[in-house]
Amino acid sequence: MTQAKAGTPGTLTGRTVRDEAVRVGARAGFAARGVLYLLVGVLAVRIGLTGTDEQADRGGAVAHIAATPFGAVLLWALGIGLAGMAAWRLSEAMLGADGPEGGTGRRRALSAGRCVFYAGSAFLVLAFATGRRGSGEGSTDQQSRDLTARLLELPGGRWWVGAVAVGVLAAGVWIAGRAVLRTYRDHLAWGRLTTYQRRLMDVTGVAGGVGRGLVFAALGFSGVKAAAAFDPSRAKGMDDAIRSYAQTPAGPWLLLAVAAGLVLFGLFSFGQAKWRAL
Repeated sequence: MTQAKAGTPGTLTGRTVRDEAVRVGARAGFAARGVLYLLVGVLAVRIGLTGTDEQADRGGAVAHIAATPFGAVLLWALGIGLAGMAAWRLSEAMLGADGPEGGTGRRRALSAGRCVFYAGSAFLVLAFATGRRGSGEGSTDQQSRDLTARLLELPGGRWWVGAVAVGVLAAGVWIAGRAVLRTYRDHLAWGRLTTYQRRLMDVTGVAGGVGRGLVFAALGFSGVKAAAAFDPSRAKGMDDAIRSYAQTPAGPWLLLAVAAGLVLFGLFSFGQAKWRAL
Protein backbone atom coordinates (compact mmCIF):
# COMPACT_ATOMS: atom_id res chain seq x y z
CA MET A 1 0.00 0.00 0.00
CA THR A 2 1.40 3.38 -1.00
CA GLN A 3 1.44 5.94 1.81
CA ALA A 4 -0.36 9.15 0.91
CA LYS A 5 1.77 12.28 0.90
CA ALA A 6 1.09 14.98 3.46
CA GLY A 7 -1.21 17.62 2.05
CA THR A 8 -2.74 15.31 -0.57
CA PRO A 9 -6.50 15.91 -0.89
CA GLY A 10 -8.43 13.42 1.20
CA THR A 11 -5.64 12.91 3.74
CA LEU A 12 -5.31 14.37 7.23
CA THR A 13 -2.04 16.09 8.07
CA GLY A 14 -0.96 16.75 11.64
CA ARG A 15 -1.89 20.40 11.25
CA THR A 16 -5.33 19.52 9.88
CA VAL A 17 -6.02 17.23 12.81
CA ARG A 18 -4.83 19.90 15.25
CA ASP A 19 -6.99 22.59 13.61
CA GLU A 20 -10.03 20.33 13.64
CA ALA A 21 -9.48 19.54 17.32
CA VAL A 22 -9.32 23.26 18.09
CA ARG A 23 -12.57 23.85 16.16
CA VAL A 24 -14.31 21.06 18.04
CA GLY A 25 -13.03 22.51 21.30
CA ALA A 26 -14.33 25.96 20.36
CA ARG A 27 -17.80 24.64 19.60
CA ALA A 28 -17.84 22.70 22.86
CA GLY A 29 -16.75 25.88 24.61
CA PHE A 30 -19.60 27.93 23.17
CA ALA A 31 -22.03 25.24 24.29
CA ALA A 32 -20.53 25.21 27.80
CA ARG A 33 -20.74 29.00 27.97
CA GLY A 34 -24.35 28.75 26.88
CA VAL A 35 -25.15 26.37 29.74
CA LEU A 36 -23.59 28.71 32.31
CA TYR A 37 -25.33 31.86 31.08
CA LEU A 38 -28.64 30.07 30.67
CA LEU A 39 -28.54 28.83 34.27
CA VAL A 40 -27.33 32.17 35.64
CA GLY A 41 -30.16 33.89 33.76
CA VAL A 42 -32.75 31.46 35.13
CA LEU A 43 -31.43 31.95 38.66
CA ALA A 44 -31.58 35.73 38.17
CA VAL A 45 -35.20 35.46 36.98
CA ARG A 46 -36.04 33.54 40.15
CA ILE A 47 -34.36 36.24 42.22
CA GLY A 48 -36.40 38.92 40.48
CA LEU A 49 -39.67 37.06 40.96
CA THR A 50 -39.22 35.58 44.45
CA GLY A 51 -36.27 37.35 46.07
CA THR A 52 -34.53 34.02 46.67
CA ASP A 53 -31.01 34.07 48.12
CA GLU A 54 -29.62 31.75 45.42
CA GLN A 55 -26.44 32.89 43.67
CA ALA A 56 -26.93 34.17 40.13
CA ASP A 57 -23.32 33.58 39.08
CA ARG A 58 -20.96 30.80 38.07
CA GLY A 59 -20.97 29.37 41.59
CA GLY A 60 -24.75 29.19 41.65
CA ALA A 61 -24.83 27.55 38.23
CA VAL A 62 -22.21 24.98 39.24
CA ALA A 63 -24.07 24.16 42.46
CA HIS A 64 -27.30 23.75 40.49
CA ILE A 65 -25.66 21.36 38.03
CA ALA A 66 -24.03 19.36 40.84
CA ALA A 67 -27.45 18.79 42.42
CA THR A 68 -28.81 17.01 39.33
CA PRO A 69 -28.78 13.18 39.03
CA PHE A 70 -25.84 13.23 36.61
CA GLY A 71 -24.19 16.28 38.13
CA ALA A 72 -20.63 14.93 38.24
CA VAL A 73 -20.68 13.91 34.58
CA LEU A 74 -22.21 17.23 33.53
CA LEU A 75 -19.60 19.19 35.49
CA TRP A 76 -16.80 17.30 33.76
CA ALA A 77 -18.39 17.98 30.38
CA LEU A 78 -18.79 21.65 31.26
CA GLY A 79 -15.20 22.00 32.46
CA ILE A 80 -13.80 20.23 29.40
CA GLY A 81 -15.91 22.44 27.15
CA LEU A 82 -14.55 25.58 28.81
CA ALA A 83 -11.02 24.20 28.46
CA GLY A 84 -11.73 23.74 24.75
CA MET A 85 -12.71 27.39 24.51
CA ALA A 86 -9.48 28.37 26.28
CA ALA A 87 -7.44 26.26 23.82
CA TRP A 88 -9.14 27.95 20.86
CA ARG A 89 -8.46 31.43 22.24
CA LEU A 90 -4.85 30.41 22.92
CA SER A 91 -4.45 29.35 19.29
CA GLU A 92 -5.79 32.75 18.21
CA ALA A 93 -3.35 34.54 20.53
CA MET A 94 -0.39 32.53 19.19
CA LEU A 95 -1.29 32.07 15.52
CA GLY A 96 -3.73 34.89 14.90
CA ALA A 97 -7.50 34.80 14.45
CA ASP A 98 -9.44 34.70 11.20
CA GLY A 99 -10.18 37.96 9.39
CA PRO A 100 -8.08 40.88 8.13
CA GLU A 101 -7.20 42.07 11.66
CA GLY A 102 -6.78 38.62 13.19
CA GLY A 103 -3.00 38.91 13.41
CA THR A 104 -2.85 42.35 14.99
CA GLY A 105 -1.40 42.85 18.44
CA ARG A 106 -4.72 44.15 19.77
CA ARG A 107 -6.62 41.09 18.57
CA ARG A 108 -3.96 38.70 19.89
CA ALA A 109 -4.01 40.42 23.29
CA LEU A 110 -7.81 40.20 23.41
CA SER A 111 -7.65 36.48 22.62
CA ALA A 112 -4.98 35.98 25.28
CA GLY A 113 -7.18 37.68 27.88
CA ARG A 114 -10.13 35.50 26.91
CA CYS A 115 -7.89 32.42 27.11
CA VAL A 116 -6.93 33.27 30.69
CA PHE A 117 -10.56 33.88 31.64
CA TYR A 118 -11.85 30.60 30.21
CA ALA A 119 -8.87 28.62 31.49
CA GLY A 120 -9.58 29.93 34.99
CA SER A 121 -13.27 29.09 34.68
CA ALA A 122 -12.45 25.59 33.42
CA PHE A 123 -10.03 25.02 36.31
CA LEU A 124 -12.58 26.07 38.92
CA VAL A 125 -15.35 23.91 37.46
CA LEU A 126 -13.09 20.87 37.11
CA ALA A 127 -11.72 21.39 40.62
CA PHE A 128 -15.28 21.36 41.91
CA ALA A 129 -16.01 18.22 39.87
CA THR A 130 -13.08 16.43 41.52
CA GLY A 131 -14.42 17.14 44.99
CA ARG A 132 -12.89 20.52 45.87
CA ARG A 133 -16.29 21.98 46.77
CA GLY A 134 -14.85 25.34 47.74
CA SER A 135 -13.54 26.03 44.21
CA GLY A 136 -16.05 26.43 41.43
CA GLU A 137 -18.95 26.96 43.81
CA GLY A 138 -17.53 30.03 45.55
CA SER A 139 -19.47 33.29 45.50
CA THR A 140 -18.14 35.75 42.93
CA ASP A 141 -19.24 38.55 45.28
CA GLN A 142 -16.82 37.46 48.00
CA GLN A 143 -14.11 36.74 45.43
CA SER A 144 -14.44 40.26 44.04
CA ARG A 145 -14.23 41.82 47.50
CA ASP A 146 -11.19 39.70 48.41
CA LEU A 147 -9.38 40.60 45.17
CA THR A 148 -10.22 44.29 45.59
CA ALA A 149 -8.92 44.24 49.17
CA ARG A 150 -5.62 42.68 48.05
CA LEU A 151 -5.19 45.25 45.27
CA LEU A 152 -5.94 48.13 47.61
CA GLU A 153 -3.12 46.97 49.88
CA LEU A 154 -0.57 47.44 47.08
CA PRO A 155 1.28 50.73 46.54
CA GLY A 156 -1.07 52.87 44.48
CA GLY A 157 -3.75 50.23 45.06
CA ARG A 158 -6.61 52.66 44.58
CA TRP A 159 -5.36 53.40 41.07
CA TRP A 160 -4.96 49.70 40.27
CA VAL A 161 -8.53 49.00 41.34
CA GLY A 162 -9.78 52.03 39.46
CA ALA A 163 -7.96 51.06 36.27
CA VAL A 164 -9.32 47.51 36.36
CA ALA A 165 -12.82 48.77 37.14
CA VAL A 166 -12.79 51.28 34.30
CA GLY A 167 -11.60 48.51 31.98
CA VAL A 168 -14.48 46.24 33.02
CA LEU A 169 -16.96 49.11 32.69
CA ALA A 170 -15.64 49.90 29.22
CA ALA A 171 -15.86 46.21 28.31
CA GLY A 172 -19.54 46.23 29.29
CA VAL A 173 -20.24 49.22 27.04
CA TRP A 174 -18.20 47.59 24.25
CA ILE A 175 -20.07 44.28 24.55
CA ALA A 176 -23.47 45.97 24.48
CA GLY A 177 -22.46 48.26 21.62
CA ARG A 178 -21.18 45.43 19.44
CA ALA A 179 -24.40 43.54 20.09
CA VAL A 180 -26.54 46.48 18.98
CA LEU A 181 -24.37 46.89 15.86
CA ARG A 182 -24.75 43.14 15.17
CA THR A 183 -21.03 42.64 14.62
CA TYR A 184 -21.50 38.97 15.59
CA ARG A 185 -22.82 38.40 12.07
CA ASP A 186 -19.25 38.70 10.76
CA HIS A 187 -18.29 35.57 12.70
CA LEU A 188 -21.25 33.42 11.70
CA ALA A 189 -21.80 31.39 8.55
CA TRP A 190 -24.52 33.95 7.83
CA GLY A 191 -25.02 33.03 4.18
CA ARG A 192 -25.95 29.46 5.09
CA LEU A 193 -28.54 30.40 7.71
CA THR A 194 -32.25 30.35 6.95
CA THR A 195 -34.43 33.41 7.55
CA TYR A 196 -35.70 31.90 10.80
CA GLN A 197 -32.17 31.09 11.99
CA ARG A 198 -31.00 34.63 11.20
CA ARG A 199 -33.92 36.10 13.12
CA LEU A 200 -33.17 33.82 16.06
CA MET A 201 -29.53 34.86 16.17
CA ASP A 202 -30.42 38.55 15.87
CA VAL A 203 -32.94 38.44 18.71
CA THR A 204 -30.71 36.44 21.03
CA GLY A 205 -27.52 38.20 19.93
CA VAL A 206 -28.75 41.76 20.43
CA ALA A 207 -30.82 41.25 23.59
CA GLY A 208 -28.34 38.78 25.05
CA GLY A 209 -25.33 40.95 24.31
CA VAL A 210 -26.97 44.02 25.85
CA GLY A 211 -27.92 42.04 28.97
CA ARG A 212 -24.39 40.70 29.32
CA GLY A 213 -22.94 44.15 28.75
CA LEU A 214 -25.13 45.62 31.49
CA VAL A 215 -23.81 43.06 33.97
CA PHE A 216 -20.20 43.92 33.11
CA ALA A 217 -21.01 47.62 33.35
CA ALA A 218 -22.46 47.14 36.84
CA LEU A 219 -19.37 45.18 37.87
CA GLY A 220 -17.08 47.93 36.63
CA PHE A 221 -19.14 50.71 38.20
CA SER A 222 -19.01 49.00 41.60
CA GLY A 223 -15.24 48.73 41.27
CA VAL A 224 -14.97 52.45 40.53
CA LYS A 225 -16.97 53.18 43.71
CA ALA A 226 -14.75 50.80 45.71
CA ALA A 227 -11.62 52.58 44.46
CA ALA A 228 -13.03 56.05 45.13
CA ALA A 229 -14.09 55.14 48.68
CA PHE A 230 -11.05 52.91 49.32
CA ASP A 231 -13.60 50.34 50.49
CA PRO A 232 -13.42 46.75 49.12
CA SER A 233 -16.91 45.99 50.45
CA ARG A 234 -18.34 48.14 47.65
CA ALA A 235 -16.98 45.81 44.97
CA LYS A 236 -19.57 43.46 43.51
CA GLY A 237 -19.44 40.06 41.90
CA MET A 238 -21.86 38.89 39.23
CA ASP A 239 -24.63 38.05 41.69
CA ASP A 240 -24.58 41.43 43.45
CA ALA A 241 -24.20 43.23 40.12
CA ILE A 242 -27.39 41.59 38.82
CA ARG A 243 -29.25 42.28 42.07
CA SER A 244 -28.21 45.95 41.96
CA TYR A 245 -30.58 46.54 39.05
CA ALA A 246 -33.51 45.85 41.37
CA GLN A 247 -32.45 48.94 43.35
CA THR A 248 -32.91 51.29 40.40
CA PRO A 249 -36.11 53.34 39.85
CA ALA A 250 -37.31 50.57 37.51
CA GLY A 251 -37.17 48.14 40.43
CA PRO A 252 -37.23 44.38 39.82
CA TRP A 253 -38.44 44.89 36.27
CA LEU A 254 -34.97 45.99 35.15
CA LEU A 255 -33.44 43.04 36.99
CA LEU A 256 -35.84 40.72 35.15
CA ALA A 257 -34.93 42.37 31.84
CA VAL A 258 -31.22 41.81 32.49
CA ALA A 259 -31.94 38.24 33.59
CA ALA A 260 -33.90 37.58 30.41
CA GLY A 261 -30.96 38.98 28.46
CA LEU A 262 -28.61 36.49 30.11
CA VAL A 263 -30.97 33.62 29.24
CA LEU A 264 -31.02 34.82 25.64
CA PHE A 265 -27.24 35.10 25.61
CA GLY A 266 -27.07 31.47 26.67
CA LEU A 267 -29.27 30.55 23.71
CA PHE A 268 -27.12 32.76 21.46
CA SER A 269 -24.04 30.84 22.61
CA PHE A 270 -25.73 27.58 21.58
CA GLY A 271 -26.33 29.13 18.15
CA GLN A 272 -22.65 30.08 17.95
CA ALA A 273 -21.69 26.52 18.81
CA LYS A 274 -23.59 25.39 15.74
CA TRP A 275 -23.19 28.23 13.24
CA ARG A 276 -19.95 30.00 14.15
CA ALA A 277 -17.56 30.15 11.20
CA LEU A 278 -14.37 28.47 12.42
